[in-house]
Amino acid sequence: MNVLIAAALIVIGFVFLVKGADLFVDNASGIAKKLGVSPVVIGLTIVAFGTSMPELAVSVTAALQGSNEIAVGNVVGSNIFNLLVVAGASACLYPLICDRVLLKRDWPLSAVAAILLGIFLLGDQTISRLEALVLLVIFAVVLFLQLKGAKQEENIHPEERSMGRLVLFLLIGIAAIVIGGQVTVEGATSLARILGLSETLIGLTIVAVGTSLPELVTSVVAARKGENDIAMGNVIGSNLFNILCILGVSALLHPIHVEVTALYDTAFLVVVTVVYWLICRRRSPDRLIGTAMILTDIGYMAYIILR
Repeated sequence: MNVLIAAALIVIGFVFLVKGADLFVDNASGIAKKLGVSPVVIGLTIVAFGTSMPELAVSVTAALQGSNEIAVGNVVGSNIFNLLVVAGASACLYPLICDRVLLKRDWPLSAVAAILLGIFLLGDQTISRLEALVLLVIFAVVLFLQLKGAKQEENIHPEERSMGRLVLFLLIGIAAIVIGGQVTVEGATSLARILGLSETLIGLTIVAVGTSLPELVTSVVAARKGENDIAMGNVIGSNLFNILCILGVSALLHPIHVEVTALYDTAFLVVVTVVYWLICRRRSPDRLIGTAMILTDIGYMAYIILR
């Protein structure tokens, strides 16, 4: 397979991922409206899970194919991109007001999840099936807490589409995401092999940014519409889902072993998660903080490319 074919597969895969995620989010949100779920819960759960479906498809496929560095690099890289670029770009366009529960519960939980991942990798650079089960159990508890805090609200803009139509297009979206994930992994691993690049680098850059496009589009659009709960809920919810559920499922199917550089990337994720959480507790994310977030990501991207 030559470079052009590999690059074409990545582009085609991303198209399927983005369009599939768009269908998923649109119809999942419609179902949520019919059920009367509050915006912050929609952001933390349905929208976050929907926009993270590309990461799930890519990481699970990569794990099954033995491309472990892409599975972990994709998740860690996506989380860094979500927090620094997705939240940063949203804040640059429209000052964000973080939900109190998100700041007190969900954002700290995302830091704990990253720390736990680092602990699992610290010993033997492997996520075992037992550790995968721990991640999935914690995910179930977090999801329970999020849904327990859901408020039923009267929707002033009722969903007019039928439940049957919503479910049908939701399933079409999922199918497109799964196909896109398989095509993207094939193209990315081939490109890495042709260019002599490590799978960790490909996972942290090309694949991570590509699979985070749904989060970027969703949060920026939500910020422009003033839907702060959905914008930030999407970022934090996606980061929780990525580590606890995606890596949990991936490692349960096939234990994941990574290079030592994955520890450095995880440590960086922990640091930026904690630092920007402390900053946003004192000051709502505005253009200044958003710009700092984006510049932090650019600096780290330069580092991982040059290392």
